[in-house]
Amino acid sequence: MTILTRSLAEDLLYHEALLLDTGAWAEWVELYTPDATFHVPAWRDETTPTSDPDTELSLIFYRGRRNLEDRVWRATSGLSVASSPPARVVHLIANVMVEDAAAGLVTSAFTVHRYDKRAEVAHVFFGRYRHRFVDVDGTWRIAAKTAWLLNDTIPTVLDFYQI
Repeated sequence: MTILTRSLAEDLLYHEALLLDTGAWAEWVELYTPDATFHVPAWRDETTPTSDPDTELSLIFYRGRRNLEDRVWRATSGLSVASSPPARVVHLIANVMVEDAAAGLVTSAFTVHRYDKRAEVAHVFFGRYRHRFVDVDGTWRIAAKTAWLLNDTIPTVLDFYQI
């Protein structure tokens, strides 16, 4: 079992970002464990995000890789008007810290630049990530991803690859 170092965590985060940025979404989904969660909480008030996606509002919540696969399928099928054509995005990741190497917990800051060609409008989303990575047969996988969107007044459709 490989020890989760900051350098390894950065490589994992940068790889995930590149897959999202380049539209390699089928490959991106494979980074996740079958029971993974993907959560973008809403805000209860100005300083407190929601924490329980079963009882509180979330901006995005997927339980299990199968749900992520469904969303990727819809986004690439041409049947989702909101996803066609997909927005152009670039993720910037910074301040990567391994919170708990044994538990695979990593925090980081992110900025996502999004350009919608149809509307000719650019937006920037920013916030903090918390990933939980697990070693599955010698390969690091994402067991959980939470993204706290700090500028949560969303002027457009927000999708999995834009966070």
